[in-house]
Amino acid sequence: MRRSEEAAYREYVVARMDTLRRVAYLLCRDWHTADDLVSITLLKLYRHWRRAERVEGLDGYVRRIMLNAWIDEQRRPWRREEAVEELPETPVTDAQPSGDVTLLELLGDQPPRRRAVLVLRFYCGMSVSQTAELLGCSEGTVKSQTSRGLDALRPLVSRLENH
Repeated sequence: MRRSEEAAYREYVVARMDTLRRVAYLLCRDWHTADDLVSITLLKLYRHWRRAERVEGLDGYVRRIMLNAWIDEQRRPWRREEAVEELPETPVTDAQPSGDVTLLELLGDQPPRRRAVLVLRFYCGMSVSQTAELLGCSEGTVKSQTSRGLDALRPLVSRLENH
């Protein structure tokens, strides 16, 4: 990479770092994992900076890299395991959300693709067509995932508000 290209890359990263971290956190709900996700994203962006620099809508391109990296991480088998100090004596069932559950935790219970749609639509403020383009799916898929996600969150949020 040439010095001028590297300077442009650094300028882009410095200007967008906070936003990238926040979006990553909303996706994975853990600051350490979010930082890892941002690092992976920026490494991939660095590798393809010459192509990325010419892309119209560079922010969307970078979000796409981040979403793909996050979805890839979700598919890894060790992500489905949780370490605990002691084994539970009784089987754990799906508990109803208690009063101390936050909206962020409820969002985290959504499947990865649906969570990505909700974050892009309502946190990043993207339109249906922009979200569909970024995720590489149809607008109908974005609409249905948004609807399903909101339908799943509404009763849980209303239950939280009543406690």
